[in-house]
Amino acid sequence: MNRRNFLKSTSAVAVAQSLAWRAAFAADEWRTFETVTRVEVKDSFGIARAWVPLPLEMDTSWQKAVGNSWSGNAKSAEVKHDGKYGVSMLYAEWSEKEMNPVIEVTSRFMTRDRATDFSTSDKSIDLSAADRQFFTAPTELIPTDGIVKKMALDITKGAKNDVDKSRAIYEWIVDNTFRDPKTRGCGVGDVKSLLESGNLGGKCADLNALYVGLSRSIGIPARDVYGIRVVPSKYGYKSLGAGTANITKAQHCRAEFFAQGYGWVAVDPADVRKVVLEEPPGNLPINDEKVVAARKRLFGSWEMNWLAYNMGHDVKLPNASKAPKLPFLMYINAEADGELRDQLEPDSVRYTITAREITV
Repeated sequence: MNRRNFLKSTSAVAVAQSLAWRAAFAADEWRTFETVTRVEVKDSFGIARAWVPLPLEMDTSWQKAVGNSWSGNAKSAEVKHDGKYGVSMLYAEWSEKEMNPVIEVTSRFMTRDRATDFSTSDKSIDLSAADRQFFTAPTELIPTDGIVKKMALDITKGAKNDVDKSRAIYEWIVDNTFRDPKTRGCGVGDVKSLLESGNLGGKCADLNALYVGLSRSIGIPARDVYGIRVVPSKYGYKSLGAGTANITKAQHCRAEFFAQGYGWVAVDPADVRKVVLEEPPGNLPINDEKVVAARKRLFGSWEMNWLAYNMGHDVKLPNASKAPKLPFLMYINAEADGELRDQLEPDSVRYTITAREITV
C-alpha cells in the first residue's frame, strides 16, 4: 500500500467582518484543511473499482497540496491521471472475492483567499500560444461556435478588451440565468442545450460552464475549476459554505478567465445566483445588500473555504470497464461487475466526505 507522509504546516486565519470582502483579502494568510473520504462499494459482485478525486496537484497562489494517504482492503490503490488535463485521482481496485470493498482517503491542503487587483497590470503576464489555444478549445459539452459564439458576440458588443468582455459575460449570466433547485447534483454543463432551450436554469456546473463557453467562443481563455466546499464562509454567507463537517454533497465548481497583464482571474456567477435563491430568508431581490456585495466580489476573487480538485473536461476513468467519458470529475465514481454506479447517488456507492480545519 502506498502512503505519503503529511507535511507539517501552520495557518493563520484573518478576522473579517461580514461582507468586508476586498479589505479582508489583503490580510489573509494560508489555512490548512483535511478531508477524509470513505468509499464503500455496496452489493459488490465481480471486480470492483473506485475513483476518488484528489486535491489539485499544481501549487497555485491560492492552494497548495500537502499530501494524501489511504487505507482499506483494496487489492491495489494508486494515484492516476487522465491524459489531457492531468486530473489527479486515487484509483482503487478490489478482487472479485472481496464482498465489502472499502477505502478511506485522507487529504491535506492549504488555501488562502484570492483577488485580482485591476488597478495595476503587467503586460509581461501572458499565456503561450499553445496554452491560449488549449483554453479556448471546445469540449464535448462546451462548443465555441454557432449559438454560443453568436450569443457571446451580442453580449460583448462594444466592450474594448478582454476584462471588459469578461465582465459583460459575467453580468449577463447573473442577470439572465437562475439557480434551479431541481437540477441533479451540480448539473452537467451542456452549454448548447442550455442556450437552445431558452430555459437558462441550472446549477454551478451549468452556469459556470456557460461562462467558460461564451468566453472561449470569442477567444478569451477560460476554464472550469471543479471542487468542494469544506468549511463555512467567514463572510456571513450561509449559502456559500459547508454547513456541517459532513461535506458529502457540498461539491461546487467555479470558473476563471485569463487576461494579459493580470493572469488567471477568478469568477463565479453561479454563486451569485445561489445567494439570490438560498441566502436566508431566501429568494432575495437582485438589489439586496448581500446579493450586491457577492456580485461585486465574485468577479475577480474567491473565498477559499473551498478545495479545488481539477480543471478537466471529458474525463476518461482509467481502467474502467466500459464507462463513457465524464463531463468532469468532481464526484466519487465506482463500478462493480463492469457496471458504473450513479455518481450522483452516494447511497449507490455509499461514500461520505468530512472536512476540518487544522490549526496549530
